Amino acid sequence: MEDHNSAHLSEPVSPAASVASAEIAAEFAALTVEEKEQRRAEWSQELARVEEEINTLRTVLASKTRHASDLKRKLGITVWKELTDDVNQGVKNLKESHVFQRTESVLKTTGEKTASVFGSITSGITSKLSQMKNSESMRSIEASVGTAYENVKTKVTSRSGSVSSFPDALDENNSSSGLNSPTDSLTK
Repeated sequence: MEDHNSAHLSEPVSPAASVASAEIAAEFAALTVEEKEQRRAEWSQELARVEEEINTLRTVLASKTRHASDLKRKLGITVWKELTDDVNQGVKNLKESHVFQRTESVLKTTGEKTASVFGSITSGITSKLSQMKNSESMRSIEASVGTAYENVKTKVTSRSGSVSSFPDALDENNSSSGLNSPTDSLTK
């Protein structure tokens, strides 16, 4: 059983731990059975003391944590506020980082180039529309539409003499011809 424990003590974790474990194993192997028993008893007592201290520290830590929570509550510091502050600090740290600043610069440059391209496209379209508006064919279309409007307006006015709008002229024409408009049934 002693060989099992000494083998367990000599299991390497890292090169430095391996050297230390080998030294401890060699020292332990050189002890008599009574000395080994005495060392194990000492180590067991020390382990019990250390575990008791750990438990005491855990209890004190839990008490201090509760006290801190009570103080935060009295000060109006909520979990939500702490989380918000942590997130804001994280965002601030991110913005101050070199990578973010470089990314921000690239995005800004890209946005400026995109705006320039869209500006060029918009000015090109505006220019083409202006050219179309001033072209002979557009003037011809405007003249034709204007003439057609004037003809309709003149005919409507000449028939009744008192009608001032096209819908009124239609209503008057329908009533004189005996036709009913779709809205007649709604008004009657």
